[in-house]
Amino acid sequence: MSHAATLDLADSFPAISAPPRTWKLYLVVIAAVLALVAFECAGGVTAMGYAIRSIAGQTGGSAAIRLSLDELHKIDTMTVDDKSQLLAEGASAQERNAQIAVTKLPLEQVSGFNLAGTQRGQFSTALRCLTQAVYYEAATEPLQGRRAVAQVILNRMRHPAFPKSVCGVVYQGSERGTGCQFSFTCDGALLRTPMARPWREAQAVALDALSGQIEPSVGTATHYHADYVLPKWAFTMDKIEQLGRHIFYRFDGSWGRARAFNVRYGGTEQIPQLDYAALRVRA
Repeated sequence: MSHAATLDLADSFPAISAPPRTWKLYLVVIAAVLALVAFECAGGVTAMGYAIRSIAGQTGGSAAIRLSLDELHKIDTMTVDDKSQLLAEGASAQERNAQIAVTKLPLEQVSGFNLAGTQRGQFSTALRCLTQAVYYEAATEPLQGRRAVAQVILNRMRHPAFPKSVCGVVYQGSERGTGCQFSFTCDGALLRTPMARPWREAQAVALDALSGQIEPSVGTATHYHADYVLPKWAFTMDKIEQLGRHIFYRFDGSWGRARAFNVRYGGTEQIPQLDYAALRVRA
């Protein structure tokens, strides 16, 4: 995963005319930003990177959310691939999931995301990543459920807590042995050759999503899980809807409001190198 860094230091920091102690603070912050730029150019992605971009005002819009490193770490660990996150599985999970009330707050909508006018290479890579996610996560789900999975990925891409490219979101955490954000990227599912018809259907869903179509039923959802597991984080979020086997959630409070989804698209798409030997072990 690599993300283009376009930090304008002149815009990010005010003119410096301060006492020596303040000078030191500015120098520390500037050095951190420059280190981030160098790290990202080498293909690195860290939670610190997202935090610095947010602090520097790079999320865009007047309502940009400021997320601390501790908050980003907590979000990064909200997965179902990490079994330590699960409170129940099977019938017990289904029963307890049904007892979680759907939020009564209004369902806000994000605007459509249209990537069709970008460079052909970037678009095709983004399309492949999104198609993979729809296929491996929801190939047997109803059409609305597949569209909802694509919506979650694009919602994440536009939220300060997540990477700002389609592939970056899809493959977040895939380098781990467990705990990736989308289980198919680290549990060995990618070793299976896709079936032709479901793959074409998943690609059609991804293409529509990248051409500006939204799935309104899930609004600003950034998370989902199958109904046969119950993760701890389900109780910390607003439950929106269940579509097929997937239950969708949005952040509680201002993080889940439509105005929070204002991060500018990074413009760089890359599928990371995968450790296929590790995937075979998981499979």
